Amino acid sequence: MDITLLKTFLEVAATGSFVSASDRLYVTQSAVSLRIQRLEDSLGKPMFTRSKAGAELTNAGREFERYALSIIRVWEEARQQVAIPEGFTRSLTIGAQYSLWPRMGFRWIDGLRETMPDLNIRAELGMPDRLTRFLIEGIMHVGLLYMPQLRPGLVAEQVLEEELVMVASWKNPTMDLGGRYVFVDWGPEFVGAHAQALPELTNPGLTFSLGAMAAEYIVNRQGAAYLPARYVKKYIDAGQLFLVPDAPRFPYPVWAVWRDDVDPEIRKVAAQTLHSVTDVAEADGEAVLAQLRDISEDHEVEVLGEPHDHE
Repeated sequence: MDITLLKTFLEVAATGSFVSASDRLYVTQSAVSLRIQRLEDSLGKPMFTRSKAGAELTNAGREFERYALSIIRVWEEARQQVAIPEGFTRSLTIGAQYSLWPRMGFRWIDGLRETMPDLNIRAELGMPDRLTRFLIEGIMHVGLLYMPQLRPGLVAEQVLEEELVMVASWKNPTMDLGGRYVFVDWGPEFVGAHAQALPELTNPGLTFSLGAMAAEYIVNRQGAAYLPARYVKKYIDAGQLFLVPDAPRFPYPVWAVWRDDVDPEIRKVAAQTLHSVTDVAEADGEAVLAQLRDISEDHEVEVLGEPHDHE
């Protein structure tokens, strides 16, 4: 069985669309259609009912889906086991969004290498859709994500309450940002809260969907943006970025999404190591929030989008 056909089948099944599947797989729509046709020819039954609304699994398709997942999982296990270098006995593949690698994912790997020296580690980077697909297919064992997409076979655990705070690249900033604000799209909940609390900044003419990478942009320019407190602490300590007084914060939880078939011993040690790392990250974030409270009116920091009683 061609693994590429199975992965394409699962992507169409997950998205309900040949077009969306082609976008996620970085191939043309005709390539996706051809792969599905080849799979259906091999199985002798249609896997999808096509319509203008998209593609819906047939009864045969739903029955085949669990077998496709099992085949890919076994294939990935075999591929990873064969690829383990000499001197290592176990393997773990970790994925994370860009914003979660610095000061978190990298420290997790440091901890794992210290506690399990025989563990071969592979790291992956991606947006939530890509990381979720890797988890489903067994390419990854665990992922760090902001907005997990739960699917059968995956288990999510909140590991950190991230705080997004507004920072600027000049001293003594105020909420009067004078056209220097960069809107970072942190997802639907953030966008909605931002529009409610800061409507004047919602369409500044410059929007990034790059997460914490936006820090690299504004630190070298006259810019301000919402970024993770944990992430920007080093810039604040170095005098490169400055907290904006009275700017509300936005709680943004971080989740570890595990495959439910990860080796129990590896998962136990990896989870313990991750919690040690997130304890440090939480302390970094709280230190930044403490600074923000100190410079804000009444020494309080409101939550973005939440109503407040100012009696």
